[in-house]
Amino acid sequence: MGVSGSGKTTVGQRLAVALGWRFRDADDFHPPANIAKMTAGIPLTDEDRAPWLAVLRELLRNTLAAGVPVVLACSALKHSYRERLTVDAARQRWVYLRVPRALLAERLKARTGHYMPAALLDSQLAALEIPEDALVVEATADPDTLVATVLRELGPWLPS
Repeated sequence: MGVSGSGKTTVGQRLAVALGWRFRDADDFHPPANIAKMTAGIPLTDEDRAPWLAVLRELLRNTLAAGVPVVLACSALKHSYRERLTVDAARQRWVYLRVPRALLAERLKARTGHYMPAALLDSQLAALEIPEDALVVEATADPDTLVATVLRELGPWLPS
């Protein structure tokens, strides 16, 4: 979890490969209206996010019920969003990719092919509620180093 540009997709994909788990990107589940708003530089409201969070919760519920481990890259900016997405606390862990604003801005300006404009960075940072129950990773290193950190820190919790 983290704001746009924190590396959720890149780190999440590599983590899923390292674990042999399925990867899902929450960005792929936004309804067209949300994508249109973000593309236009309009921040999403809690009301905009509610149907998206419901779809993600169902995805997690079904995936976990089927016994399929998954890495979900999701902004999950607020505590209430994370609560909604936690369907089995014994089997889920949050990893927060923390990145300084200046580096986030650089990453977003360099990124192509994504609907989230750099102009929305400040609105995401304003909405962000720092998680108290997450592994916090300073996500300024390269993705492989971040994956190694996550694996090391979550190692005792991960199923063998």
